[in-house]
Parts: sequence; C-alpha cells; structure tokens
Amino acid sequence: MKFRISKEAFLDGLQKVQHVVSSRTTLPILSNVLLVAKDGRLQFTTTDLDVGITGSVEAQIEKDGATTLPAKKLVNIVRELPSSEVEVSIDAKNHASIRSGPSFFKIIGLSESEFPPLPDFEGAKEFKIPQQALRDGLKKTSYAISSDETRYVLNGIFASFREGKLTLVATDGRRLAMVDMDLEFPASHETDVIIPTKAVQELQRLLGESGDVEVKLSDNQVSFTVGDNLLASKLIEGNYPNYRQVIPGDSNERVVIARDALLETVRRVSLLSSDKSNSVKLVFSENHIEVTANSPDVGEAQESMDVIYQGPPMQIAFNPEFLQAPLRNLDTEDVYLDLIDEMSPGVLRIDGSFLYVLMPMRVTS
Repeated sequence: MKFRISKEAFLDGLQKVQHVVSSRTTLPILSNVLLVAKDGRLQFTTTDLDVGITGSVEAQIEKDGATTLPAKKLVNIVRELPSSEVEVSIDAKNHASIRSGPSFFKIIGLSESEFPPLPDFEGAKEFKIPQQALRDGLKKTSYAISSDETRYVLNGIFASFREGKLTLVATDGRRLAMVDMDLEFPASHETDVIIPTKAVQELQRLLGESGDVEVKLSDNQVSFTVGDNLLASKLIEGNYPNYRQVIPGDSNERVVIARDALLETVRRVSLLSSDKSNSVKLVFSENHIEVTANSPDVGEAQESMDVIYQGPPMQIAFNPEFLQAPLRNLDTEDVYLDLIDEMSPGVLRIDGSFLYVLMPMRVTS
C-alpha cells in the first residue's frame, strides 16, 4: 500500500484513536493502529478488546491496502516530521517507509489479518442524541464516577432510557451527580446500561457542538457514531444501585450562591485543610457564609461570602475536592445548595436539569 497525506491530517487521525491503545497489553497487535487506505481516505482503528475506536481522514491513495503499525511510535514520529507532506509506503512484510522532506523512517508492523474486528451491531436498538446535550450531560456527571475497582458497577456512567428521557448518573458512594434530558425513542427501546469510564472519556473527546450522535445498543455492547468516527465499547454488566433512594427528600433551607465565587473561595481555603480530615466547614448565618479550614500542625484559613440565605444559623462540612468538582463543570452564574441539617447530605442544584448529592463530613467543633 502507498499513500501521501498532510502531516496535520495524519496526526489528527492518529490522535483521535491513540488513547485507546493500552500500554500494558500482552498481545503485541493491541499496541498497533490498523491503517486502511482506500477510496481517497485513510482509516485508523485501535482497540484494547473492551473499547475500540475508528476514524478516517482524506489522503492521496496511490495503492490500496492495509497494515498495522505501533501506534505510540507512529504518533511520535509524525509529530516530529519536518515537512507538511508525508509519503508512506508499506511492503509485503508490513515494513513501513515514511518520508517527509529530508527525513526517512522505517517501522516494522504486523499483518492486518491479526487485528481483532470491532463488534457487529446488527439488530441493535438505535437512538439519536444531540451531541451538545450529551457532551454537556457527561461533563456534568463524569467526574463523580468511582475509580474503586472492587465496586466495578460504579466504574462508569449509568444511562437510563425511560419514559421519553435519558438520565445519566455517576456516583462513588460519597457523592452522586445526575442529569436528565428529553429524548424521543419508542417504548420498546427502554433500557438501562452502564457505560465504562474509558468509553466515556473517549466519547467526550469526540463530541462536538452540533449535529447528532448515533447510539446503538446490543445486549452487552454500545457504539457511538460521531461524524466519521465510530466508538464501540463493552458495557459493564451488573446491577447499578438504586440511586433514587440516596437523593434526600424536601430540604429545610436553600442557599443561593455565586458559583464562581464559591469555587474560588473553597479552593483558597482548602489549602489549609488537614490531610487527616480533608474538609472545609461552611458556617451559615443570614445572607452570609464563613468558609473555614484548619490543620492543627499548619494553621487555619477562613473567608467570608455574601449569599442569599434566610434560615437559622447552621454549619456543615464537606470534602473540598468533592465540593469543587461540580462547580468547575457547571456554567451557570448561581447554584442552589439545599440543606436539611448538619448530618444530612447537601444537594447542589441549578436552574435546569442537574442534581449533585454530597455526603457531609463529621467535624469536631
């Protein structure tokens, strides 16, 4: 096979698929990217057997063909090439010669016949979701996915297609983020799935501002088609916990807080939260919050903020990182913090579909 391609297009195609390649694989072929040259396009595919991704870019194809080359090595070479035009030819032994300006590289690849195929989605349930809405929903929830591998059902986003809505939920047992959006689909398509973290991360890289993403669901696989790119992934099998029962009922008090100001304040004050308790305390009085942290061996920090609050004096402590995470990923001016008492979870909301439940921390006064 032989093709010419611009360095920018080559690098762009590789970068869209390179993150799936596992560095700790026992099968050498899984470290490679599958390159297929035909019909004026160069297609790139990578997989780790759980998640696979494919995309394509324009190229001048002089001779059709396919091969697989070491993905990370190829990315590093293309990134450093001196000239913007690249010529690649591959011989019968899967040895690739790469020429660009005065540079020449030769890389040894493996036959494309060894490369595992991506799953087939014939007869799968199909959904169309606006890219912008899905991207926004994942941004508002994915930071709360658990990284504790002993509770593997929490290592992904729970997506529930029910009653004309798509609900996305992520939790690690100490906090929970949830978003829902209206979506049209037939009642026969109602289902619940858990999409693993790696697929969520790859999907977030692909999603843009406009157009739809086509989602296909089979029994244990999901695929997302975004433009020329296709992402396929195994689903996490198991029962997701009943998240609705951890969402507190009616709150007693609501505080209206400027999102940016709260984020900045918590970030500054948390510099002196102790490693042991790792908490910041919010002390509420009328239209006012005092945010404090202290570390017995280092010192203390406090900062006050004006808010809208009419309730009785009250204090509650949260993990500062868990409090900052949703604030970073929202874009509204104000957030609402709904509180019941010092020992019950706080609930952060906005105008629109979003809810974040955060467990309080015990602090000795």
